[in-house]
Amino acid sequence: MLKEIGSVFSFLTIFPSSNATIENIAKYMYVFPIVGIVIGLLIGSFGFGLSFVFDPLLVSLLVVASLAIVTGIHHADGLADFADGLMVKGSKDKKISAMKDLNTGSAGIVAIVLYLVGLIMTISLTSGFDLFKAILISEILAKFSMVLMASLGNSASLGSSSPFVSIMKDKRKLAAAFLIMIIPVLLIGETTGLIMLGVTVTLTLFILAISTRSFGGITGDVLGASNELSRLASLMVFVSI
Repeated sequence: MLKEIGSVFSFLTIFPSSNATIENIAKYMYVFPIVGIVIGLLIGSFGFGLSFVFDPLLVSLLVVASLAIVTGIHHADGLADFADGLMVKGSKDKKISAMKDLNTGSAGIVAIVLYLVGLIMTISLTSGFDLFKAILISEILAKFSMVLMASLGNSASLGSSSPFVSIMKDKRKLAAAFLIMIIPVLLIGETTGLIMLGVTVTLTLFILAISTRSFGGITGDVLGASNELSRLASLMVFVSI
């Protein structure tokens, strides 16, 4: 069991695992929020400490950089591919081909730039323990958004998302993921956490609807985009309340 969960950590971070197969990762997708907790605790503690020493904007830059290092920028790449696919005119197959293209298009570049600027600006608006809470909750919700999307969506084509979508049709796994997510969100975020959750669910459903209309379903890139956009959206909610 621990080895299998370790494969999930390997999939979502740069930490290696000898058992990181797609089948094992998909089987234990419901523990994604646990990985979010670990990442949130790590990066949140880092940002919390830095906020007592450096200017908020510099802290935010270092936090975003550390987040990129720990996660390996895997899902940011998905966001870029998702944007490229959406911007291509034509059939669903043509849009999916654009997402699979190894070269990042102009839409993908703009999406990443806007995402990073938004992330840095948003994080810079909080500090201290609030910064810690914002990072922790947003990371948990980002991981839950992928679980929710895989549970509700269908694969656009046979690919990396297919095992996740197939296995997450077991609603017991979605319920387990929800319980893992909701406990820390409620304990730490309270009312604000619930609002962040509501925004995350709404955004996830919106991305799912767009993806289904544009691509005929979801792909691994769409799951990655959901992770990134949910993180940013929940952070924006936190600093706005």
